[in-house]
Amino acid sequence: MKRREFLAASGAAALSAGMPAFAQAATVRQGYQTNMWGMPTYYLLRSGALEKQGIKIEEFAVPSGNITMQQMVGRQVDLGTYAGPAFLIGHARGGLVVIAQIEEVGKTTRVMARKELNLKRIEDLKGRKIANQTGSSIGNVFANTIAPKAGLKKEDWQEVRMNVNDMVAAMAAKTVDAMINVEPYNAIAEADGIATTIMDYWNVDRMPVFMAATPEFVEKNPGTVVAYLKAWLAVAEDFKKNPKKVSETIYGFYTSKGYKMAPETFAKAIATIDVNPTFPADLQKYMQQQAETLLGAKTIKEMPDWKKALRPEFMQRARG
Repeated sequence: MKRREFLAASGAAALSAGMPAFAQAATVRQGYQTNMWGMPTYYLLRSGALEKQGIKIEEFAVPSGNITMQQMVGRQVDLGTYAGPAFLIGHARGGLVVIAQIEEVGKTTRVMARKELNLKRIEDLKGRKIANQTGSSIGNVFANTIAPKAGLKKEDWQEVRMNVNDMVAAMAAKTVDAMINVEPYNAIAEADGIATTIMDYWNVDRMPVFMAATPEFVEKNPGTVVAYLKAWLAVAEDFKKNPKKVSETIYGFYTSKGYKMAPETFAKAIATIDVNPTFPADLQKYMQQQAETLLGAKTIKEMPDWKKALRPEFMQRARG
């Protein structure tokens, strides 16, 4: 997707005490994934809420959040969404910080198998070829938590690396036996009779998705960060009170990219997202558990300094 700039309509809003007001907000380089996890951000970009806060945006759309994380580590993008494991890797590599929890997406994530194989359990995936977005949060949860709990070691299944948006075609072509994927691709595979669900992630991990930022951006542009989160709070009201408008906007994105999807199939997919921009009081506890898992897998080398990694003050001021 090409970059698109949203022009500012006015200067940034004045902030509460302790945060300086900016005459003009900085341009935000916004990364997001084109699976369903990124669609609340896509809607934000087209809602008009950012213009009302005087914010300019350049957008960077990619197949998966771990790619956005890598872009942020490389300082190509300022803000982006992804789940806990990807954030922790990004913090370890590039000092990235959480400024908000945007949504919970555990119901959007499923382990699915080709329908004709009639696989019912994770244990049934032994010896199978499984499509996985390597380095993604959902891939890490499968490899480090779900598969081991079912008695599968990493050598018991063959990882086939690919982007989530390529997995349904691979399943249809029978080049893989199963996939670890997100909406709307799961709903498409199910509706087209290609795959059946073995499990979703909700009871294993509710998969909160965070808005992360580079440390330089939040330090240089605290006013923009607060104004940006005010826009998110406004957009959350649309998800609650005007779901038809939200659904039509996001549905338009997928149909414009050539995806053929019945409106009812899409509605089923989007209903799996719970959008609620916040900063949970118990977030550190959850992230501590995620970090311990990654430490055990030797994916990260040390426990984060949570005071540096988690920055609740911006959301507190946005709500103030």
